[in-house]
Amino acid sequence: MKKVINEIQKATSTKRRYKNPMIEPDEIFLDSQNLPQFDTQQFEGQMERPLERKALFSVGVAFLVIAIIFASKLWFLQVKNTASYKHLAENNSLSSEPIFASRGNIYDRNNVPLAWNDTRTDDAPWGQRSYISSPGFSNLLGYIGYPQRDKSGNYWQTEMTGKDGVEKAFNTELNGSNGSTIVERDITGKVQGGTIVDEPVAGKNLTLTIDSRLQTKMQQVLADYVNRAGFRSGSAVMMDVRNGDVIAMTNVPEYDSNVMASGTNSAKIHEYLNDSRTPLLNRAISGLFTPGSIVKPYIALEALKEGVVTPNTLICSCGSITVPNPYDPAHPGVFRDYNPNNGIVDIRKAIAISSNIFFMEVSGGYHAQKGIGIDNLDIALQRFGLTSKTGIDLGGEQSGNIPSPAWKAQKFAGESWRIGDTYNTAIGQYSVVVTPLEMARSVAAVSRNGVLVTPHVLKDAPIVETKITDVPQDEYQVVHEGMRMGATIGTGKILAGLPFTAGSKTGTAQVGSNAQYVNAWMNAFFPYEDPHYVLVILTERGPQNGLGASQHVAYDFLSWVAQNAPEYTK
Repeated sequence: MKKVINEIQKATSTKRRYKNPMIEPDEIFLDSQNLPQFDTQQFEGQMERPLERKALFSVGVAFLVIAIIFASKLWFLQVKNTASYKHLAENNSLSSEPIFASRGNIYDRNNVPLAWNDTRTDDAPWGQRSYISSPGFSNLLGYIGYPQRDKSGNYWQTEMTGKDGVEKAFNTELNGSNGSTIVERDITGKVQGGTIVDEPVAGKNLTLTIDSRLQTKMQQVLADYVNRAGFRSGSAVMMDVRNGDVIAMTNVPEYDSNVMASGTNSAKIHEYLNDSRTPLLNRAISGLFTPGSIVKPYIALEALKEGVVTPNTLICSCGSITVPNPYDPAHPGVFRDYNPNNGIVDIRKAIAISSNIFFMEVSGGYHAQKGIGIDNLDIALQRFGLTSKTGIDLGGEQSGNIPSPAWKAQKFAGESWRIGDTYNTAIGQYSVVVTPLEMARSVAAVSRNGVLVTPHVLKDAPIVETKITDVPQDEYQVVHEGMRMGATIGTGKILAGLPFTAGSKTGTAQVGSNAQYVNAWMNAFFPYEDPHYVLVILTERGPQNGLGASQHVAYDFLSWVAQNAPEYTK
């Protein structure tokens, strides 16, 4: 008991030190209950004592040292080494980079690949654009430019870009949409990680109306005769007259799409750019050429329409006609025929043998023979689309020109129109120029009795037609018969050897400063009884002795078609 009293007195004295003189009764009785057995693990029976000032001071000093260390480190990071760590931070950054969409493939009408992305031959993330190796496709397909980076490695051009042909005309469809990713790079530029934000959408595949078999053969035959006969260039078009499908369309010379797309063969590219024969030009749609006598069927239709001749009118195509010269009577104008021994011809035979005299007289008039006049002559050619773009779904198309009195006055400082100008226009000379594709569409319209169809290279494109309503239907039959004679006994009689029927019209245009060169044309539609296709061949700026080149190109090509793709001859 005495011991308990002593402990109470000690506790009381402790309470007094902390200005609490009273001992709580529950403390006395709680401690008394535990007296017999203290649990030292629970600190029973032990009294709490305040920390000594020395210990508290030691703890404070320790915290102060730690604070000084942290403050020093912060000073070094944020003040002393600010520039260094700023540089590190800037180079260890996040950036948005494109995920390149796969460009669509291009196929021919039979699903033969013409252009595609070959990821096996290129380390670039978009792959290398590759093109069919067969000749004849470059002006049609075109080529592409690849994505480009600046000196800092950032893309300023993020898509493949079509530069010519189908690649350019359908660039949006072929490209699709790039995706994007957030990329983290360290100071060395090494990628630390990435997160895809937008998935790329692949470009659309395209199927063309082109038959690659015919395209390749057409190019080979055309190139052979152009080079062999000494022509500067050539162009050819085959089109379905019923819907405007372009089956084949090629040019000589041409470039290589793979060379232009890769850009690595600078010597070859320099050669293309400086070649006087302009291989980068798609002559079929962008080249303007003097047509010669292939314009005569349209004038024949107008002459019949205007009543200046009938199907039975006879005219002597006997070598030449002479027109007085009011400015120099001693030197009258003499206009000669291609063949001085044509004799008496009607309109059908005039088409077949390509009589210049006949068409000069029915255009400008001569003696008692009335002519349609230059205004109607212009209308006749314009009606069949020879002064307007065809509307083909490719870029860069040009439209032809038909001279007129107003055109001459503007072009030659007010000069008046003369009868000789009408005569020369009537045979496709003077300043008449057309594109091969314009001719293909116009011949197709004649074969279909006045239905102009819009050409296209995209398969299953909508059919767009325009009906020529101001030419009587029976007149077309007369012209058809003349063109059929042309393919059997006339200037295109080489086609008589084909295993199917055709109608044709040839043309020879003198070009050059001294008329020392010729453009040689061959137009045909087939089968004659139910026309499905039209073929136009041009061999441009060749020697006078090369007149038959275009006819031979047409015959060799169509003979091959009859044997290897007979579906086009029925």
